Amino acid sequence: MYTQTYVVANISCGHCTHTIEQELKLLAGVQSVHAEEQSKRVTVGVDTPDILRVVESTLAEIGYAGVRV
Repeated sequence: MYTQTYVVANISCGHCTHTIEQELKLLAGVQSVHAEEQSKRVTVGVDTPDILRVVESTLAEIGYAGVRV
């Protein structure tokens, strides 16, 4: 499993973290997702690094574009 963390500046509440986790968990190849309100970080575990492109486009699509850390 490959893990990537993103800083998502506009995470402001539990609803934001819930939305991010639910949407990313639906993607094929995503094994785990953890979003944190206080640190504004989203950590994603995926099968292969190429899946991260889909993760990043999905984050942008749902209004939570992030920057890789």
